[in-house]
Amino acid sequence: MSTAHLPAPIALRPPQQLTSLVENRTVYSLEAFELNVFETHRQAHQVPLSMGHVVLTTMLRGKKVMHLAGRPSFEYLPGESVVVGENETMVIDFPEADEARPTQCLAVAIPTDTIRQTVDLLNEEQPRAEAHLPWHLDTTDHAHFQNTPELTGTLERLVQLSHDTGRVKDVLAGFTIQEMLVRLMQTQARQLLFHNYQRHATSHRFAAVVQYIKQHLTEQITVEKLSELACMSKATFFRVFKRELGLTPVEYIIQERLAEAKRLLRNPVATVADVCFRAGFNNTAYFQKLFKQYEGITPGLYKKQCVAS
Repeated sequence: MSTAHLPAPIALRPPQQLTSLVENRTVYSLEAFELNVFETHRQAHQVPLSMGHVVLTTMLRGKKVMHLAGRPSFEYLPGESVVVGENETMVIDFPEADEARPTQCLAVAIPTDTIRQTVDLLNEEQPRAEAHLPWHLDTTDHAHFQNTPELTGTLERLVQLSHDTGRVKDVLAGFTIQEMLVRLMQTQARQLLFHNYQRHATSHRFAAVVQYIKQHLTEQITVEKLSELACMSKATFFRVFKRELGLTPVEYIIQERLAEAKRLLRNPVATVADVCFRAGFNNTAYFQKLFKQYEGITPGLYKKQCVAS
């Protein structure tokens, strides 16, 4: 029930403008990228789609079931993205699509040269903390993930630029697609560490930091302690952590505590005040403010929705 990080809505095509009820495609071509908007207005199964480039797809409406070679099939929902490799074929089911519940998906086709140049620049100018894990775009193990606010914001700007008629739009598009790639790699780095930290705790200093935060979530956690675990100065740790993962250590601690608070709020007998302290917050007003900021609703309303469902 958390707030999905969705780009701003894109209007559906009027029925008379649809050339197909299954994966109707609208294309916006710029020098730096190609933006596609796909819509499906009826049920369909085993629909193949290949874009020829590395593609970042993002679900906006409805539900798909994705079949990618070598991986189990999975449901694909709004607020999620999938990176598809060059010349890889997606096979897609649309089990619920109809006129009232169409699916809508963004697909950003990214030139190979742009990916290579961005990755090379990062590895040369801003190398990652672990030399054995250089920057790269993963199209296999961490290719399906929930969007972060930063990635969503970049996608929104790409959509805006695709409709822009100004003379400098292609220049801005070039910078924005590079930013999107950085945000995308940061998102994948988060997925690697936040969901698989135990596997990497002895080989990645930030995995050890994540493990410590999860194990001491209800205690006072200082940046000094975390930087000590990472074998870095406080300033270097803070800077490199944010550069690699796209958020600060403090922001990550807040997100983890809010996730724990949401879990506790699902208990019908738990009070908001009790949840606040059990999740590691020491001030109920601050807890309520953060919860509303991140989730869009108050803890009390979240609890009522959980009980009602």
